[in-house]
Amino acid sequence: MSPTPRSLPIRIARIVGLVLLAWLVLSWLVVLVLRFVPPWTSAMMMERRVEALVAREPDFTFRHRWVPWDAVSPEVGLAMVAGEDQKFPFHHGFDIDAIQDAIDASDEGKRLRGASTISQQVAKNLFLWNGRSFVRKGLEAYFTVLIEATWPKRRILEVYMNIVELGNGIYGVGAASDVFYRSPPDRLGVTQAARLAAVLPNPRRFRVDAPSAYVQKRTAWIAQQMGQLGGPAYLSRPAPVAGRVR
Repeated sequence: MSPTPRSLPIRIARIVGLVLLAWLVLSWLVVLVLRFVPPWTSAMMMERRVEALVAREPDFTFRHRWVPWDAVSPEVGLAMVAGEDQKFPFHHGFDIDAIQDAIDASDEGKRLRGASTISQQVAKNLFLWNGRSFVRKGLEAYFTVLIEATWPKRRILEVYMNIVELGNGIYGVGAASDVFYRSPPDRLGVTQAARLAAVLPNPRRFRVDAPSAYVQKRTAWIAQQMGQLGGPAYLSRPAPVAGRVR
């Protein structure tokens, strides 16, 4: 018996609703599992490898090595927070002030600048693709909320340090310390950590092993910020009452 014209839209709506519910549950389960299991790759790593394969880049070599939190110098996490997202210990995934500043700058005709937090960058790098579409930004916000609700801050920063691109085909502090410093990541000092953070967010243009004047200047600034923030203890400091960094 064929469905009546009135019942067909209802059935379609139910199917769409079930598919959406299944996707929401599955995406949350993936995020939950990754709270405890190191991700063996990321969407950005896979995209870059495919890109290099299609373009037949002869000098491209993929490098990635997961390093647990306790095997990384505390200076590395602090350097990335100092350079990328100084309110990371206190916000819930989004830096509202930075977003408003970016909007104001755009309205004034200035160069559009990023306002992504470390949490947003983890969401994008793990699950999404490069681009500026509203769909991608919406999915980024969705995964950011899931990550912030499911992972502690230390886990978010641990994953970020392990999946962020720090050179052409070089992902994570483990591979970066091997290639650039010939040293285990738990022995990196302030200047070495600050230089890794200084090449973000464009590690293919700016190089750790051949730092430009800009990278050297930014390295010094990040190292100064690390000191002003109070050292690695800043990452475990409780949030201020007002919810903002003083």
